[in-house]
Amino acid sequence: MARAFAEITFTPAVLAEQERQGTAGNYARFLSPEAAPADAIGPAEADFIARRDGFFQATVGENGWPYVQFRGGPEGFLKVLDEKTLAYADFRGNRQYMSVGNLRADGRVSLILVDYPNRRRLKVWGEARIVDIEEDPELIAGLHDRSYRAKPERAIVITVAALDWNCPQHLPQRFTLEELEPALAPLRAELERLRAENAELRRDAAAGAG
Repeated sequence: MARAFAEITFTPAVLAEQERQGTAGNYARFLSPEAAPADAIGPAEADFIARRDGFFQATVGENGWPYVQFRGGPEGFLKVLDEKTLAYADFRGNRQYMSVGNLRADGRVSLILVDYPNRRRLKVWGEARIVDIEEDPELIAGLHDRSYRAKPERAIVITVAALDWNCPQHLPQRFTLEELEPALAPLRAELERLRAENAELRRDAAAGAG
């Protein structure tokens, strides 16, 4: 946790609640000018982002209501363009365009990226801009993995304002089928070996009985 995160999220109401709950002293140092800003993507963040195949994205509507959506794609579809810029190809979905509509009115965006097996998560705040495919087809082509069967309609380009590594408390440990495969493959092989051995023993037993 560092200064850029605290400057965005520690609103007067949040500071007042910290005071009421007796935790204000725990976080005051993050608002100090000496605190590290943590507003740029470093090697650890870039590596973490490159390994994700999805993230949660929050936007805000013109009526003030937040909207949270899961954005998924092939591993690494959220690209690090430089230490201050993220981008991804926005694929055609149900065509309600809620996130896109919100972002056209208010570019503020927040992302949560989760590594469930290792119980790690990274939070990102930034300002997003929409690049339609006719504006910059080369950008969209560079962001889109052609082996992934989805139609990109635009790019979402995010200028990072703050990053924060979240604590793992209460974060469940979960695995996808792909993540479990290295552990499952030897078990499947052993099961097939035992099945073959069992079939051979049955044949031998049947031959002996005959």
